[in-house]
Amino acid sequence: MDLKGTPVENGYRMPAEWEPHCHCWMGWPERPDNWRNNAVHGQRVFATIASAISRFEPVTVCASAAQWENARSLLPKHIRVVETSMNDSWFRDTGPTFVIRNTAANAEDVASSVAGIDWTFNSWGGVDDGCYKDWSHDLLVARKILAIEKVPRFQHPMILEGGSIHVDGEGTCLTTEECLLNKNRNPHLSKEQIENELKAYLGVRNVIWLPRGLLGDDDTNGHIDNMCCFVKPGVVLLSWTDDQSDPQYERSIEALSVLENTFDANGRKIQVIKIHVPGPLYMTDEEADGLFQDRDAKPRTSGTRLAASYVNFYIANGAIITPQFGDKKWDVEAIRVLSLAFPDHEVVGIDGAREIVLGGGNIHCITQQQPTGPEYSPKVINGSIS
Repeated sequence: MDLKGTPVENGYRMPAEWEPHCHCWMGWPERPDNWRNNAVHGQRVFATIASAISRFEPVTVCASAAQWENARSLLPKHIRVVETSMNDSWFRDTGPTFVIRNTAANAEDVASSVAGIDWTFNSWGGVDDGCYKDWSHDLLVARKILAIEKVPRFQHPMILEGGSIHVDGEGTCLTTEECLLNKNRNPHLSKEQIENELKAYLGVRNVIWLPRGLLGDDDTNGHIDNMCCFVKPGVVLLSWTDDQSDPQYERSIEALSVLENTFDANGRKIQVIKIHVPGPLYMTDEEADGLFQDRDAKPRTSGTRLAASYVNFYIANGAIITPQFGDKKWDVEAIRVLSLAFPDHEVVGIDGAREIVLGGGNIHCITQQQPTGPEYSPKVINGSIS
């Protein structure tokens, strides 16, 4: 069911990621031009992540007809596998952005306490600048998820990916100018117009614009979810490096300057927690040779710096599912920082997350949370709602 008007006009807001979920949605990788060796390595890591999340909330994995049986065989039985066409498996960006109503006025309203925004997608930049030339299946992913769940839909013509925004649930949104103001998205919209759309659709009152995202995040043109995210209202995690010779240092200092001189929608001065990036990490000859590059997708070449970040984690019900890149020093440090930042959550490190960053993102990029309505807080036992 399509809803008229904006989410705010209908009483909706985008909740923070730490608010209760009833579900997590993921895709299933298979593109041989993006996932090396016919995605066998990537699929194993996706299965590990889905299994980890399913300890805390139900998970559905969407797989193509060609991959459904393979996905079903690699995933635990309690994880639902649904046949869905897609061009690639980045559900943070192609899936719906869920919004909730603060109250359910009566029994009839309970069914619509959660809705979804179906943004327009153009493969992170269109035919000339995007990651692949055909995204026709991706355009339908959000609509299909909402139809499966019988969740009302707000359709929006603006091009926007879920990884380009992060909210605190109390009126503040984080994003980057590098992405949302890029002319390969919405060249007809000004910064003020884009900000107004975010306010009308996410229920935010204040938008904090960082100039740039993480170094090397060229695929997404600097998504916020690799660079900075909320820990709680008024507190953010920022990708950081102590190495002043690293080009990332300039970006981190730039972002820190903005954040330390910014207040959120409720007048709080932003507190910054630094979390060091790994590496630097680079694509190896072996990794590049494992790709079948036929010019339909953006080429991935040996020696390319990987946009690896510990900020790119998923907040499940009571858990932080975070990437580990095989960099012992910074992997351990990231677990320590996240454990202090989220003292009431279990921090679960996912070994082998390098496979996902090779494809252009990480754990936050491949997941999409579906929040509960305000009237219902689920208990999850072995991945099932009770």
